Amino acid sequence: MKKITFLLTFLISSVCFAQVVLENFEGTAPTLGFSNGPGTATIVTDPAAGAANGNVLEIITGAASAPWQQAELTLQGDWMDLTTNKIVTVDVYSTSAFDMLARIEGGTGPISATDASHTGSGWENLSFDFSIPKDGQQVANGAYPKIFFFNLWDSSANGGSGGWADANGASSVRTSYVDNVSAFSTPPPPTCDDGIQNQGETGIDCGGPNCAACPTPPTVAAPRPPNRPAADVISFFSDVYTDVAVDAFDAGFCGTPSVTDAIIAGNATKLFSSKPCQGIAFDSDANDIDATGFTKLHIDFYTDETNVVGKVFNLKLVDFNGGAGEDNARTIELNINDGTNPGVVAGNGTNWVSLDLNISPFDDLSQIVITSNLNNVWYDNLYLHKDTTASVDDANAAVFTAYPNPTSNNWTISGTTTINSVAIFDIMGKQIATVEANDMDVEINTTNIVAGMYFAKIESDNGVQTIKLIKE
Repeated sequence: MKKITFLLTFLISSVCFAQVVLENFEGTAPTLGFSNGPGTATIVTDPAAGAANGNVLEIITGAASAPWQQAELTLQGDWMDLTTNKIVTVDVYSTSAFDMLARIEGGTGPISATDASHTGSGWENLSFDFSIPKDGQQVANGAYPKIFFFNLWDSSANGGSGGWADANGASSVRTSYVDNVSAFSTPPPPTCDDGIQNQGETGIDCGGPNCAACPTPPTVAAPRPPNRPAADVISFFSDVYTDVAVDAFDAGFCGTPSVTDAIIAGNATKLFSSKPCQGIAFDSDANDIDATGFTKLHIDFYTDETNVVGKVFNLKLVDFNGGAGEDNARTIELNINDGTNPGVVAGNGTNWVSLDLNISPFDDLSQIVITSNLNNVWYDNLYLHKDTTASVDDANAAVFTAYPNPTSNNWTISGTTTINSVAIFDIMGKQIATVEANDMDVEINTTNIVAGMYFAKIESDNGVQTIKLIKE
């Protein structure tokens, strides 16, 4: 009776704690890579007679003085859990005997590597024991999403501790095949920065149980700037004025990416999020700015945060003063918070904050730095100006209308000036149509446009305007 009880307990334990196949190369292809030489890592059909294994990973090393050529596999789902059981088993196919090194990394434990030998009999199940590390690495202890395979390892080198085959000559051209990578498994830890919508996220790297809430963008575009004389504006980002050349809109000294492009109601906008600052650099000799005579800095910004107590949105202008960096620089810092006027205000979908801030003239303006403790800030119309009043002619801005609107057929967009082009965007900011015009009336064919609300971005010699369109 004791023997039966022991056997039953053993079987239950085996079921509960058995290895699982983490990648068999069927279905969606995993992320693969090959480096340190001219070889390849490719998913192919099982080369054995009958192809019983279906899809497998083919690893070919190239002829080069690089025995450390490696194929890289990133697991798609659960990670290898080598906290307790440190063995990874892999089916490997070869028709010649060789030694394979496997290395694991990228997770919560130290990099580890170990080896196994193949007899050349076709498909063999190799066991990689990461409690016996090789190649100077540590014992595995943690969860791992990546495994690397090396075809040119020599387990007998260095008195049996292993080393690189052909280390002093041309590497062998060797082919092996890998399938059914198996180990104890664990779900990957929550990630909010992998660029993938996963693990319960409601958007890419946002929302759900583990990540910050997804940004809630404004429902209307930033206010359209006035028609100022071109000579009175230096524009860094605006659809209305011609922008000057910028070396980097996301300079690395703040960490990247700190700003991304967004479309709000058909209008190009910047989204600054999740970084303490954003650096805009035009510090090359070709792009630094002579802002002599300019007295105002303008920007429109919006935040989706509802509690803005203690929140700031600050700008710093940096003039290198003829030098090569900030050591000799002159700066102006413009500080906006929940107590200034205008200041940081809670977002309600439409309440953009427009700033026209006094500045001293600069003749070697090289950087603009935005700092904020807000999670998400959309901004538009970042420019310097001379605070001049538009002329009567400039004040007569172009007017554009669409008819019929709503429509179940086509739209016709008419203007009081020549329309150069029209781009149609859906409410998610995706461009779905564009028409080159050079006319005062433009017809938009809606045959392939489904019912819903859209935005038309209209470009003319007077600048850019956006109007709302509805397809019934």
